[in-house]
Amino acid sequence: MKFWNGNKSPARQSYELEVLQQVVEATRETHGDASIEEDRTNYPLAEDESNVFQKGIDLFVTVKGNAKFLDREKIVVDKPIARGLLGKRLMVVREDQLDEFASIQDEDSLKAKTVGIPETWVDAELFRFNGYQVNEVGSLEDIFQRLANREFDYVSWGAIEIEDAFDKLAKPVGGLAIDYHLLVSYPMPLVFYVHPAQEELARRISEGIRAISQNGQLDALFNRHFGKMIEGLHLAPRRTFHLKNPALD
Repeated sequence: MKFWNGNKSPARQSYELEVLQQVVEATRETHGDASIEEDRTNYPLAEDESNVFQKGIDLFVTVKGNAKFLDREKIVVDKPIARGLLGKRLMVVREDQLDEFASIQDEDSLKAKTVGIPETWVDAELFRFNGYQVNEVGSLEDIFQRLANREFDYVSWGAIEIEDAFDKLAKPVGGLAIDYHLLVSYPMPLVFYVHPAQEELARRISEGIRAISQNGQLDALFNRHFGKMIEGLHLAPRRTFHLKNPALD
């Protein structure tokens, strides 16, 4: 099977590949041997990303309700694999604004600021739907430089990958920091999308996720990848603002 694992952070790539490997192993007796060919090609253009099934891909992981694939035939395996952690959004801000963000007490104060989101990311429409100011521009690679250049006030990043993204992309820019006071939370489950002609594969993925969920393997894998990170990010005590995800209504 050919697994597309591009357009995401290395932290997610590693975790999602291991989930698939465990799913394949858990279903080996019932579905036979299978090899995984991983493709980490990045597609900056939404049109290219939405056509990955036409590039020989059998399956990939994305957020449920991803607008880029709304008009594309696919099989959605509706079994989330990451405890909704991608929808726990933390903020990267300029160091000289840390105190300003720490003093925010209500959602209107946060809405008065502008979030920078790379072009084509599903988060942009979600933030707009909830009344936030959005600057949707550029790419994953240049978003932190744009923040440093004061084109907007903050970048919102999923807890599942913020530290990895910060270390690799924000630190080299300089003058930026992770805020440890605020949390924006919205439903954003990560699920497998399977090629529409691969019904047997979709059944295998569904059965495998159920199996590793029931036997504790999925929880163990999640904790191994993200347990210490979640502890260090101190999610529970943060001032939390809850948003709706229109793609899931």
